[in-house]
Amino acid sequence: MGDATDGSALHGTVKYRALITDFDGVHTDNSVFLDQDGREFVRCSRADGLGIEMLRARGLRLMILSREENPVVAARARKLKMDVLHNIKEKLPVLDEWRLGEGLEWSEIVYIGDDVNDLECIKACGLGVAPKNGHPDVLSAADLCLDKKGGDGALRELCDYLIKNDLKA
Repeated sequence: MGDATDGSALHGTVKYRALITDFDGVHTDNSVFLDQDGREFVRCSRADGLGIEMLRARGLRLMILSREENPVVAARARKLKMDVLHNIKEKLPVLDEWRLGEGLEWSEIVYIGDDVNDLECIKACGLGVAPKNGHPDVLSAADLCLDKKGGDGALRELCDYLIKNDLKA
């Protein structure tokens, strides 16, 4: 696992109660497949799904927060039994509203994202995480940079990290 830019977030003193994920570039490798009718398809890692299931069993709240409007985002969220807010242009105000509704502090939230539209959330949350394929600005802002790329087990790596370090509710 890559080094954290701010080790203070990794000492295990905070118990995280929620994991918020971007979709493209985190659940996927940021690629899209198109068929002749223009339908989009993406590839996701099944290992990520098992990691998410293990976090759910430990009581973490789980949500996908995505700019993407394609129904594939909601379909994957249903499959993983995660809440989903998609077609969101400005993520931070929406995440703040959700956070308040859930009675959470920023410090209790883990956020993983890969692109510049995730920067505000990465900086606001208690643990900001970036997959290996993250934009350079995101990689430099993240508290934790993963060894795996999005769509290639990054979420599972993060889930295993949280479980191993007992950073749960």
